[in-house]
Amino acid sequence: MTEVLSIVLGGGKGTRLFPLTKERAKPAVPFGGKFRLVDIPISNCINANLKQIYVLTQFNSASLHLHLSRTYKFDSFSGGFAEILAAEQSFDNAHSGWFEGTADAVRKNLVHFKTHAPSYYLILSGDQLYRMDLRDLLQKHKDSGAAITIACTPVDRETASYLGILKADKNNVITEFLEKPGPEKDISGYKIPHELKKGKEKGGEYLASMGIYIFNSPTMEACLDNTLTDFGKEIIPQAINRLKVNAYVFNGYWEDIGTIKSFYEANLDLTTLWPRFDFYDEAHPIYTHSRCLPPSKMNFSNMNQSIAAEGCIITNASITDSIVGVRTIIESGSSLNGVVCMGADYYETEHQKQKNAEARIPNVGIGKGALVKRAIIDKNACIGEGCRIGVDDNITRADGEYDNYHIVDGIIVIPKKAVFYPGTVI
Repeated sequence: MTEVLSIVLGGGKGTRLFPLTKERAKPAVPFGGKFRLVDIPISNCINANLKQIYVLTQFNSASLHLHLSRTYKFDSFSGGFAEILAAEQSFDNAHSGWFEGTADAVRKNLVHFKTHAPSYYLILSGDQLYRMDLRDLLQKHKDSGAAITIACTPVDRETASYLGILKADKNNVITEFLEKPGPEKDISGYKIPHELKKGKEKGGEYLASMGIYIFNSPTMEACLDNTLTDFGKEIIPQAINRLKVNAYVFNGYWEDIGTIKSFYEANLDLTTLWPRFDFYDEAHPIYTHSRCLPPSKMNFSNMNQSIAAEGCIITNASITDSIVGVRTIIESGSSLNGVVCMGADYYETEHQKQKNAEARIPNVGIGKGALVKRAIIDKNACIGEGCRIGVDDNITRADGEYDNYHIVDGIIVIPKKAVFYPGTVI
């Protein structure tokens, strides 16, 4: 019998993170130079000794599957696993195999979950950045006697507009739930009770659902014995009306990586002197694929508040407020300022580079004298010599989709494997 079965929701098409999700599921999007978004919830589970983990997805799952199979290998005696359950057709759902929402995704996989006979189901999101002691969450749930516990975090009024807002009494019992109230609706009645603040909650007057739930096993199965498709919009509001649902207030850093802007800002925050999310916590590490790459090499370069992952070669370049991902090659005279560069999946051989030269195609990486500012460069992109991307103030850059790049919230996004020929100006 498994006490806790952890379920990571991989999300839908990830349209708000497009084009980063063009060829990969949202949880597989690279983050922080060497990690993937899915590493965050899985690492939180492992650090809490919760090692029975399923990841649910249905779009572009190949790279996610490859990452999980390479990274999370448990010994034969622990019973641990981290496996994908992709949307599938069966005799029971031959005409509706696709997941139609978060609750529907879990419902359609209950047949797999029940074989573990868990006492509790832990539901997590695959696109959030946080570090939580899930053991404390589980213990508080047990002690409360609640059927469901919802992890929530204090937020300001602006942030509350697009999140699920909870109303809780002084005993942490949730009495009401309001999904994405928008900026106009009066939600003053949802302010955090004074008894819950205890003088330590971070700035914020409202409790927002983090999309992290613990269900007692019978409760989960009963709540899904219907056709409702979404936890936040349908399952949770109905449960509050008839069951004891508790709030678990989380005061640490939490960021929902749901948009290009939030993804970009969360990455660059890692480069600051005191990042809000700390990858350097040895007691609670974030795990990822071990690539056995050599250390990064800096040749006559200047790096200011930047991060370089393993296997990079940076020569005579200026790097400021940027993330340099694995295997990134940056040639002489280049400059990155406010850039999230995801790196490469491979090193090009001398033979490949010779073929590139013959075809007049730039090599993978950042070419000589290339200048890049306020951009996201996806993996295996080829930025040619002398390119000027985002650095000229006299160019109007409207949001939209262009030939081989996108602009989202003023951020230039260069897709995976994009080729920018020498001298390109954006």
